[in-house]
Amino acid sequence: MSAVPFSKISSPLNALLAATGLLMVALLTTPDLTPQARFACQLVLVAIWVAYILQLAGTFLSQRHHLPGGMPPLLIDVVAVLVPLAAFLFVGSRDRSLYCAIWLLKPLRDSTFFRLMAKVVANEYRNLLGVTSVFASVLFGASVAGYVIERDIQPDKFGSIPQAMWWAVVTLSTTGYGDEIPQSLAGRVLAGLVMMSGIGIFALWAGILATGFYEEVRRRDFVRNWQLVAAVPLFQRLGSAALIEIVRALRPRTVPAGAVICRKGDVGDQMFFIVEGRVSVATPDHPVELGTGSFFGEMALISGEPRSATVSAATEVSLLSLAAVDFQMLSSSSPEIAETIRKTAFERRGGLPKE
Repeated sequence: MSAVPFSKISSPLNALLAATGLLMVALLTTPDLTPQARFACQLVLVAIWVAYILQLAGTFLSQRHHLPGGMPPLLIDVVAVLVPLAAFLFVGSRDRSLYCAIWLLKPLRDSTFFRLMAKVVANEYRNLLGVTSVFASVLFGASVAGYVIERDIQPDKFGSIPQAMWWAVVTLSTTGYGDEIPQSLAGRVLAGLVMMSGIGIFALWAGILATGFYEEVRRRDFVRNWQLVAAVPLFQRLGSAALIEIVRALRPRTVPAGAVICRKGDVGDQMFFIVEGRVSVATPDHPVELGTGSFFGEMALISGEPRSATVSAATEVSLLSLAAVDFQMLSSSSPEIAETIRKTAFERRGGLPKE
């Protein structure tokens, strides 16, 4: 059997294999596990490890000519195989299975999250560094103040700044383990101020990251939608300003082959532009196919009538949908585009179906 297909193990299957392996690792730490059950768990780990060897071989063979782009998945595959192997060769039998916990990385091999996270951090690093500097300043200041206030009362817990710093970390993060508690009134006032500062600092961190993620996702969506819109011949004559408005108004959608896009008699609240693929329009005489660059569903927006035909995907089709309210906006900002749509709609009404 060729090893290459194993490089195509899907992300859900990777997650399932990793979860099964980690479950076996957890079970093997159970003291009262029977020898038979322990042996079965070890067999499962070996089977998963063999599957990962095949996946590593398939990944290497399929990406050997362009390794730089495939390095993250390849590195994860290598680590997932070599770490358990090294544990088997050099670690005592009791702890060998623990090294299979490295399989936690396997579900992440195809994830775009870390690339997105790196982009967000790169974009927001100045703000993140600023908040981190505030955190470090408050942490050290609270440690010094706690040391000065509590050192004579609790020398075993606040007898030095490093000792007080543990209390400051716990308090600033609002964790509050309770192992170190200020006894004096001044110390408790200080603790309250540190807690409130911690809430504000962590809220700033969360806000910066959340805003960064939102902006990056929106930027990627805008670029993708721009490329889709630019591929529609009807919009290629527009200037950049009008095209930006269209990009913001249109919504991308992918429909699998055979799926119904809209049904006859439905209320028409949007029209569709075909970016790629073909759709089939059911007519009384014979189906009519529309391909890349065409549009349909416009008559329902223009006349307000229900859908006059059922439209389904003849192939997998990439669409851009335009809602009724956005169609009115398009009519105002780009009257020549709206006129073309209206003209096509009335021509179809006379000959082709009235989607």
